Amino acid sequence: MAYAPLALSLRGFALPQSPARKGPGLFALLFAAMAESRQRQADREIARFIAGSGGKFTDETEREIERRFLTGASSW
Repeated sequence: MAYAPLALSLRGFALPQSPARKGPGLFALLFAAMAESRQRQADREIARFIAGSGGKFTDETEREIERRFLTGASSW
């Protein structure tokens, strides 16, 4: 039985010599994109809330943001 790389090289086929692609896979990239999208949406909602409450970031505003956006049921 022939050794496969040797058999292929003898028939004129070249095998790739570079290693496999490194980095995040498809699902990791998809999850990162979803998390980034959700973060941008949350940032927009918080900016809209601050603008609607006078544009000042006070202790009361911070507590209200935590109450509205960081607690409760998730929208995922």
